[in-house]
Amino acid sequence: MLNINDLAPDFSLFADNGEKVSLSDFRGKKVVLYFYPKDNTPGCTKEACSFRDVYDDIISKGAIVIGISTDSIDSHLKFKKKLNLPFYLLSDPDHKVIEMYGQWVKKSMYGKEFFGTQRSTFIIDENGKILKIFQKVKPDEHGKEILALL
Repeated sequence: MLNINDLAPDFSLFADNGEKVSLSDFRGKKVVLYFYPKDNTPGCTKEACSFRDVYDDIISKGAIVIGISTDSIDSHLKFKKKLNLPFYLLSDPDHKVIEMYGQWVKKSMYGKEFFGTQRSTFIIDENGKILKIFQKVKPDEHGKEILALL
């Protein structure tokens, strides 16, 4: 499990636009790295929109936003276009990065247990260190919560 002040593990994944994006590409900026379960679901839509609505303010604070889920690049592209999302959505179909950050967890729904992505956010500083970890996020308020921290 990762903790505050740990060096955030570097990774490279494909983005919604087909380009490969690495965490280390953003050294010198703060990174709002958020993990979410699934494109086009109610909670994930609210969360993405909460980031979208404060995105310009986040950028003005010297930070960028990156979302990661197990969805395909095609799914991300549709989700991004539908909601007019200005930030990267990265595809982690094998959940390797999600696991690296300790966010691949056992869940339960309707009495059935399964593994999936835990909704969470990591704030990473300009040098790659973890400043803050948010677990069990309230999707519709999260963008403003992050902005207040930055």
